[in-house]
Amino acid sequence: MKRGWLLLAVILLGAPLVVQGPFYQRMITLVLLSAISASAWNLVGGYALQISIGHAVFFGIGAYTPLVFYQHWGYVPLAGIPVGLLISCAVAVVIGTPTFRLQGHYFAMATIAVAELVRIVVTNWKFVGGAVGQMGPAVPRTVWDLTFRSSLPYYYIYLGVLAVLLGLTYWISRGRMGYYLRAIGADERAARSLGVPVRRYKLYAFMLSAAFTSLAGSLYALMVGFIDPTSAFGILISVEMVITAALGGAGTLLGPLLGAVILVPLQNMTNSLFGGGGTGLTYILYGGIILVLARFEPGGLLEIWQRWQTRRANRAEAAEVARAA
Repeated sequence: MKRGWLLLAVILLGAPLVVQGPFYQRMITLVLLSAISASAWNLVGGYALQISIGHAVFFGIGAYTPLVFYQHWGYVPLAGIPVGLLISCAVAVVIGTPTFRLQGHYFAMATIAVAELVRIVVTNWKFVGGAVGQMGPAVPRTVWDLTFRSSLPYYYIYLGVLAVLLGLTYWISRGRMGYYLRAIGADERAARSLGVPVRRYKLYAFMLSAAFTSLAGSLYALMVGFIDPTSAFGILISVEMVITAALGGAGTLLGPLLGAVILVPLQNMTNSLFGGGGTGLTYILYGGIILVLARFEPGGLLEIWQRWQTRRANRAEAAEVARAA
């Protein structure tokens, strides 16, 4: 187990040294960003099975806040990140308090409605740029602007954030909160009957998920240097988080990272090969992935791998018994 973690760390730390060229380095950087977003969603959608399709709200808040701080008050965008986290947590409480009374697809539809409402409000809000959006620093004034020509500094910043998030997720999953969330995901009524404070822990997970999703939005805005309502609050942002986590294995620690390793290169390659038409092809493929997962393997690729490992171990054990006999 320790060897596996060490190997993963070596691969992630050394990937930029092996992958050459600005296009591919930017792509592996986006893999980490996608893994951060999907891992944040996984806290509430994977472990507690509260399928939110409105996480773009928190991503957009995190993306807009640093650039608003820069545009209106001249602060370094980095100063807006903590404010974005606090706003996202507050919005999570406002959204979660009424919507967690709903279950299943009713909760999912409610989060979609809230996300679309926020997107429309932002599109017509002149203070944040309206439909035009917000622009970051064109050139770096100080290192605190986090404006770099190369993708490599962003890669290692994202890697550090992902390591913290995965470490926190691992710690939560092994503690009381993790057991409570899995109980809620398995059977909410049964969990409540056993004394689990269901609504409180769902709200805790939602707030923590919102905070890290907001951080992912801030990191994206700092790298791109521009944000608008569609790229920050569009529903496809939420859908990508869900698909990325589900493909690798929702409710597992490394599932979102595995999903990002597959989906981000797929999206970049189709966009590169087919130009603007590649975006549509990407979402057709996403839809196909959803259908395949829903029909054949809801647990994702990690569940397939674990099942294969179990069968292999059983066959090896059976062969050993046969030889002993």
